[in-house]
Amino acid sequence: MKIIFKVFITIILIIFISTSYLSIVGIETDKFNSQISEKIKNFDKNLEVELKEIKLILDPFKFKIRAKTIGTNLKNKSKKIEIENIKIQLSVKSLIEDEFSVEKLEISSKSLELKNLISFLRSFKNTPELFILEKVIKKGYLISDIKLEFDSNRNIKNNYEIKGFIKDAELNVLKKYNLQKIDFIFNFNKNNFLVKDLDFKLNKIGFYSEKVSIKKKNDNFFVDGALANKKANLDKKNIDLLIKPFLPNFEIEKLLLTSDNNFSFEIQKGFKVENFKINSEISVHELIMPNNLELKSFFPKQKKMISLIDQKLKLYYEKNNFAIKGNGILIYQNEKDHLEYLLSNKNKTQNFEIILKTKDNPFKFDFLNYEKNKKNDVILNLKGSRNKNNDLVIEAFNLNEDKNYIKIKNLVLNKKFEISGLDEVNLYYLDKDKKKNSLTLKKNKKNYYLTGSSFNANNLIDDLLSNDDEGLKIIDINSNLKIDVKRVFLDSEYYLSNFKGNISIRNKEIHKAKLVGNFSKNKKFKFTINNVDSNKITTLFVDEAKSFVKRYKFIKGFDEGSLDFFSSKKSKNSVSQIKIYDFKLKELPIFTKILTLASLQGIADTLSGEGIRFTEFEMNFKNEGDLMTIEEIYAIGPAISILMEGYVEKNKLISLKGTLVPATTINNFI
Repeated sequence: MKIIFKVFITIILIIFISTSYLSIVGIETDKFNSQISEKIKNFDKNLEVELKEIKLILDPFKFKIRAKTIGTNLKNKSKKIEIENIKIQLSVKSLIEDEFSVEKLEISSKSLELKNLISFLRSFKNTPELFILEKVIKKGYLISDIKLEFDSNRNIKNNYEIKGFIKDAELNVLKKYNLQKIDFIFNFNKNNFLVKDLDFKLNKIGFYSEKVSIKKKNDNFFVDGALANKKANLDKKNIDLLIKPFLPNFEIEKLLLTSDNNFSFEIQKGFKVENFKINSEISVHELIMPNNLELKSFFPKQKKMISLIDQKLKLYYEKNNFAIKGNGILIYQNEKDHLEYLLSNKNKTQNFEIILKTKDNPFKFDFLNYEKNKKNDVILNLKGSRNKNNDLVIEAFNLNEDKNYIKIKNLVLNKKFEISGLDEVNLYYLDKDKKKNSLTLKKNKKNYYLTGSSFNANNLIDDLLSNDDEGLKIIDINSNLKIDVKRVFLDSEYYLSNFKGNISIRNKEIHKAKLVGNFSKNKKFKFTINNVDSNKITTLFVDEAKSFVKRYKFIKGFDEGSLDFFSSKKSKNSVSQIKIYDFKLKELPIFTKILTLASLQGIADTLSGEGIRFTEFEMNFKNEGDLMTIEEIYAIGPAISILMEGYVEKNKLISLKGTLVPATTINNFI
């Protein structure tokens, strides 16, 4: 029994020592080189492996053998890559049975040049993707670890894993996008490709990503991840490549920004990108672009370039949906303003909202004779959209300054920037002439109603006199306008009370109109337009002629009198007559004054300083385009009479000839 016990202890001790040695130190052999080579050939029959001796380590607890080889090379025809080591796991049972059944295979590479690696892969599997990749990749290095498991039939399981990192890679895509200094860690398995700590430069702009995930589903790849860029000063080329696709209507000269972006997209067959989405937070430190907006009538000190400073933006893009929300400093005039905005494009409908806060810059509204008080803040709020018909719909325009406000609802501008729709306008402000304006325009079905307590029409009348009816060309609304305003200021001296009437607009012209009002001392104002047999008949009667005549700067010192005007217009040609009764002219040319001294009445009028009196003035003329033909100008007074004819070519030439007759009273007596 003692002998048996000693033998048993000795065997146990030998087994323990042998097992310990095999588990810790292991043994080296080249016995299995041929079997490993055969396993490698399972990938490709042309693939060869150069092996040195293999070190075997025993795992006594799992009853497995781990084999490791160092300094191995993989060869395929003339191509070769260097392997750091190969690790194999097989069961002790298969080793005893001399089957060499590999359960796990791990391959660790040395630092490999990417171009050489792709060239090696193409040598035994030449696919279009590898061909394109080889052309795109300029340089870079790869270190990777490959882990494979085999089933009982010696086939590779689907739980394989490849991980590693790429260093200092460079790609050139379509000769426009140059990717440099690409570094990242990757992990790849059957359906997933994960990239971490991605760092690269795109056209010399630095980007960083903590994570990018690529998942395969059927034949498509789904990509999502995060990407940030460091503070970058974009040149014109990068602006066109990176910004222009998202903002095609903006011409940007300079852009300095940083951004954080989350994105996702799908890569389909043929490298077709679909379902692209992006969420971004962008800090625009400086953006400069040309000022192509003709807004000097609102912003009198506008600059040639627009600058956006310290803008905080949120951007969202998905297929046909786009939105950008931001705020920051706007330099449009000499001083800084604050700007907030929301721009979006959803289902081909563009929406926008803009809020402008200005304090130190001027702002005016010439058409309404409004000008901002230098001491007050003005807040402009503009909200609207551009619909599928390309109409610009301004749902709300609000101007607020202290107690002043201008509000417009649902203003529609067509492609030609003509007004094709309007729901409501509310005006309440003190204008440049210190006149109070309180007016409301409202739509009710097809009619409009203009009501209010007071309105200063001084600028409006000037525009109408200088542009004739051209201002109506921008109004593409067929409607009736009913007017009832208690007081309408014509200028600083004259106003109309109980200004009432109707205007019918058809085909961008006044088809019919009747307006009446009262001057002080029960003097009248009446204006009418009627269409009779394709002739437009216009009449104007004003008891206070000075309120209109003094607007013509070449007439000096006009006073008193009443005015009667008649015009018949067909197509672009018109025949008109103006009559003015019982008026005075204080300022006359020197030659005319000398002639008036031939009359006793002329001497009396000149010495009294009241001006030369006329009992009647009549002018008959025709208009054809820019040419006015004056058939007769006739004026008669106690001191002088005038008879002339000629023509006026708009903005070019005035030609008049005729007769001045002094001492009219004496002549009449004789």
